[in-house]
Amino acid sequence: MRTAEITRNTNETRIRVVLNLDGTGQQSIDTGVPFLDHMLDQIARHGLIDLEIKAEGDLHIDDHHTVEDVGITLGQAIAAAIGDKKGIMRYGHAYVPLDEALSRVVVDFSGRPGLEFHVPFTRARIGKFDVDLTREFFQGLVNHALISLHVDNLRGKNAHHQCETIFKACGRALRMAIERDPRSQGVVPSTKGVL
Repeated sequence: MRTAEITRNTNETRIRVVLNLDGTGQQSIDTGVPFLDHMLDQIARHGLIDLEIKAEGDLHIDDHHTVEDVGITLGQAIAAAIGDKKGIMRYGHAYVPLDEALSRVVVDFSGRPGLEFHVPFTRARIGKFDVDLTREFFQGLVNHALISLHVDNLRGKNAHHQCETIFKACGRALRMAIERDPRSQGVVPSTKGVL
C-alpha cells in the first residue's frame, strides 16, 4: 500500500495529512475552510485516494496560510507515498464538465515542480472563499509533490462550477498518473532511469 502520514507545524498552521494512494476515495477533511474541504473531497473521491486532513490555522487573519499550507502538506504526503515511481503511468489528464463549466488538468510526476494555471474566475469570491487562494493551493501542492501540473478552465460562467471542475479534474488526472502500469512493473517511466 502506498501510504503516508505527514505533520507540518508552523507559527501559522498545524496540519496533519494521512493518505492512501490505493484507496477508494474515503475522506475525513476539516481545514476550517469549508469550501476548501468541499474541493479536497473532490480530489479524494475522483482520485480514489483515501484522505484524512486536519488543519488548524490563523483564520482570524485570513484563509491564505491555511489553504497554502494544506497544499504544501498534501504535496509532501503524495511525494512520500509515491516513492521511487517505479511502475506508475506517470502522466495523467482529465477533462471534467459541470453544467456550463469545463476544465482540463494534465499532470506529470516528473520530479520537477511546475504550475501553469489558467483559470479566469468570473468573480473574486465563492461565498467567503477568495478565489486567488486556489492558485496558492496548487502552487504549494506542485512544489512539494514535485509534479508538473497544467490547469486550464476552458469555459465557465459560475465561479463555483469553474473551481469544482478543476479540483475534480485534478483528482482524475492524479488517479491516472499514479496507476500501476502492468506492462512496466518495477521500471521507472523515464529514459533517465530516475524521476
